Amino acid sequence: MQSTPSSPLQVEVTNKAILKMALPISMAILIPQLNFVINNVFLGHFKEDAIALAVAGITGVYYLIFAAIGYGLNNGLQTLIARRAGENRPDEVGKLFSQGILIGLFLALTGILLTYTITPILFGYIINDSTTLEKAISFLQIRIWGLPFLYVYQLRNALLVGTNQSRYLVAGTIAEAGANVLLDFVLIFGFAGIPALGFNGAAIASILAEIIGMLVIYWVISRKGITKQFSLFKQVSWNSDIQRSILSVSSPLMFQHAISIISWQYFFLLVEHQGSLALKVSNVMRNIFGVFGCFCWAFAATANSMVSNIIGQGRQEEVWGLIKKIVRLSFTTVFLVVVTLNLFPAPFLSLFGQGPEFIEAGIPVLRVVTTALLLSCIATVFLNTVTASGNTRITFLIEVGAIVSYCIYIYLTLEHFKLSLAIGWMSEWIYWLCLLIPSLFYIRSNQWKDKKI
Repeated sequence: MQSTPSSPLQVEVTNKAILKMALPISMAILIPQLNFVINNVFLGHFKEDAIALAVAGITGVYYLIFAAIGYGLNNGLQTLIARRAGENRPDEVGKLFSQGILIGLFLALTGILLTYTITPILFGYIINDSTTLEKAISFLQIRIWGLPFLYVYQLRNALLVGTNQSRYLVAGTIAEAGANVLLDFVLIFGFAGIPALGFNGAAIASILAEIIGMLVIYWVISRKGITKQFSLFKQVSWNSDIQRSILSVSSPLMFQHAISIISWQYFFLLVEHQGSLALKVSNVMRNIFGVFGCFCWAFAATANSMVSNIIGQGRQEEVWGLIKKIVRLSFTTVFLVVVTLNLFPAPFLSLFGQGPEFIEAGIPVLRVVTTALLLSCIATVFLNTVTASGNTRITFLIEVGAIVSYCIYIYLTLEHFKLSLAIGWMSEWIYWLCLLIPSLFYIRSNQWKDKKI
């Protein structure tokens, strides 16, 4: 018999409850990803810089490495907050959140220092074209200053999703998206006396948009009484015990997400060896994963929060039924997207203003990538269920196995045998299957049921 939650912080196992949490999360993930697409659409039409769209593939993935580290911190913190919510311990939520902010700011400072010291040297060894190298470094040394604002902004997910209040996510993301569109246009192309900054204008626009989104969401949190409810910023001094608790759960996830995107960066650097067209096509494929994959990640984040919450309520026997409900909803949503993209690939690819050669090269790759989306919408739910159980080290080991398989595949296909770009992108099939199969076996084993966090 299904238990009934005794607190508004505790969730129910129903399709309605899943959608109520997942839809605002998908919107919160979708809008920042649309910002990436808008950046690339504008850059694709900025004819004064023919390689801007190609270079954006490298710089975009680089910044995603640090965004992924923040996402790992967010996921770990969300697991802990959702567990405390399920246990009906709201007093612990504010303490966890404040300490998570401190960790995030420290990580942001580290990312900025690395971008100014190590990254130029590393890219110099790998990128063949000197113009591409110069543009990439110049862009990143501006863009990286958005990292502190991004991390503080990201962590509102952990708070709102973990406490079953995901509906408030939308305000900040709408503000960020609106600001990004306006600022992209003004700073890339120039307007009303403001000079056209081109590629670097996109970096400045993104930073300003992140600041605006962050300010709006924290204003909403304050207005809705959430700051007071959980005493969010009353304990901002360093607390070693809580820090250890957060890092115990989050650090494997941060490494996991970082190496995942680093492997993607490696993929893009290998694609750069195939020329500008291949890099442009791959950058657009990254946008497809970012925009349309947001539904996968929304349902995955829902699985993380809801599974952790019901485990906190002592309802472990309902986990498998919950997973099946989430997978069914996730697959149905993504399947509709995939069918639409495959029916109308040319109109979508034409948005980027690159001409018929680009569209012809992009269509077979799009077929491969959309198939990978179907795999990812299932794999991410199962992997996040493992995370929700508190066994983040298992999640990390699964990710490492998938990354090793992925990197071997892309090296052999793109660098050694020099096969087509579409075959190279089949690496996504390898990656998602390597995540799905061990996650499924681990959950079926029931070894997670007695894990305490």
